Amino acid sequence: MKPIFLLTISNIFMTIAWYGHLRFKNTALWKVIIISWMIAFVEYCFQVPANRLGHATFSAAQLKTMQEIITLAMFIVFSVVYLKEEMKWNYLVGFGFIILAAFFVFKEW
Repeated sequence: MKPIFLLTISNIFMTIAWYGHLRFKNTALWKVIIISWMIAFVEYCFQVPANRLGHATFSAAQLKTMQEIITLAMFIVFSVVYLKEEMKWNYLVGFGFIILAAFFVFKEW
C-alpha cells in the first residue's frame, strides 16, 4: 500500500508540474519551465521511493501500469476542477481501455 500512496502523491505533483501552467499563458515560457522543474523535483522525491519500495512486491511493468492509472485519475480531477475542461464521453472510454489494460498486466495467466 505504501508504494500506491507514494505514487499518488507523486502524481499530484507531476500533474501540477505538467499542466498547471496552462492557466498562466501570459507568463514567460522560461519561467514556467523553471517552476515546473522545481515542482517535478518534489514529484521525483516520491516517485523514486515508490518504485524502489514497490519493486519488492510488483514487477516494473505493474508499477508503471499503477502509475498510469493513478495519473489518469489525477488528470481527470485536475482537468475538470482546475482547468475547467469538460470531460467528454470519448475521453472516459479511452481512459477505460487503459484501465482495462491493467487487468491484463496484473492477471496471473
